Amino acid sequence: MKDLKNYVEQNKDRFLSELFELIRIPSVSAQESHKDDMYRAAQWIAEKLVADGADKAEVFKTDGHPVVYGEKIIDKSLPTVLVYGHYDVQPAEPLDLWKSPAFEPEVREGKIFARGADDDKGQSFMHFKAFEYMVKTGQLPCNVKFMIEGEEEIGSPSLGKFCEQNKKMLASDVILVSDTSMISPDIPSITTGLRGLTYVEVEVTGPNRDLHSGLYGGAVANPVNVMAKMIASLTDENGRITVKGFYDDVEELSDEERKEMARAPFNLDHYKKEIDVAEVGGEKGYSTNERTGIRPSLDVNGIWGGYTEKGAKTILPSKAYAKISMRLVPHQDSKKIAELFKAHFESIAPKTVKVKVNYLHGGEGYVSPTDTVEYQAASKAYETSFGKKPIPVRSGGSIPIISLFEKVLGVKSILMGFGLESDAIHGPNENYPLQQFYKGIETIPYFYKYYAEMKK
Repeated sequence: MKDLKNYVEQNKDRFLSELFELIRIPSVSAQESHKDDMYRAAQWIAEKLVADGADKAEVFKTDGHPVVYGEKIIDKSLPTVLVYGHYDVQPAEPLDLWKSPAFEPEVREGKIFARGADDDKGQSFMHFKAFEYMVKTGQLPCNVKFMIEGEEEIGSPSLGKFCEQNKKMLASDVILVSDTSMISPDIPSITTGLRGLTYVEVEVTGPNRDLHSGLYGGAVANPVNVMAKMIASLTDENGRITVKGFYDDVEELSDEERKEMARAPFNLDHYKKEIDVAEVGGEKGYSTNERTGIRPSLDVNGIWGGYTEKGAKTILPSKAYAKISMRLVPHQDSKKIAELFKAHFESIAPKTVKVKVNYLHGGEGYVSPTDTVEYQAASKAYETSFGKKPIPVRSGGSIPIISLFEKVLGVKSILMGFGLESDAIHGPNENYPLQQFYKGIETIPYFYKYYAEMKK
């Protein structure tokens, strides 16, 4: 790629300024108050794609938030790459834990701090600028399509229907995604597996109203106390999930496969220090990387009930709530797991309370083979840019729509992520190192180059 590094160097300030424009739009898909911001972000992206060289770009309405589609078709006989990303972000709360405003990007210590800096505005934007470079220098070797959605952070409820209705428009040979991470800045890796997800909200009801804790405490079951005990029972002393049937479809990897996974560099002491914990936990018999890569898990994402404001209010609350996510491995079905969880949670509820379980969203796990032309092109791109052959890894995270792409569009995805575990995605002070941002722009064009050559 002629003058690629020079192009990035000469335009890096502009790239950053443009990215900051997008980040400043608070496109929080989970909050109704940001509905207008979702359309603003989508329109901004459509206009940027055209400015960067797309033949056309359009904002498509869905049952939820809009999808942006753009394309550059140079020759229908050439391979077509469909770039997928998302412009929606997680809520920024708790705002008081941010060192700078969440939607006012700031560069500190060589990192961009803002909500969406990494996930996924920063990583999606790398593709826009890599595309711009290839178009403006006349080096685009294949057709490129873009599908940038606004609901990934809430499970992509509208995207499946959009894909079904637009199969012809979205037809491609491979889907290219940057929404994952690397092992470290000097150890590139390609994500070859993602966990699936089942997300539920539970409601536990005791009395028909909040009661005086002195007059009723000890005589009427407290739903917060009851729910806490129920949740605590969802995992046993060995870290295994107690939901009946939960592990029925879990694939057990061979010793050889586990040994291959263990090749990925990992420092447990650094891991604990980074997140400030004295010890790790999880399912007995598995390493930390295995617990997040090849084993399912269950976590409470939020729990509330009763009086939580400042000061005291002596009540026995009527209701308690919790949001619970279960990360799944390939072959586990998200809706089946939701049904198993519902049946189990209802079965362990004492007669002193009533229980509701609502399935919010979910998706299936995904495994990408490493013996394909697509993977080999991605591997060679990293090797060219970083000077090292990337390590294939399985991520503990979930991108529920990836497995649906293969089912609906019949196309495999390649996950070329450039984020780092230290980027604090979904949490306060999310960040993205400038080095990773610019390195991604330098690496992506090589994927196109090698992929087009290998597909001939």
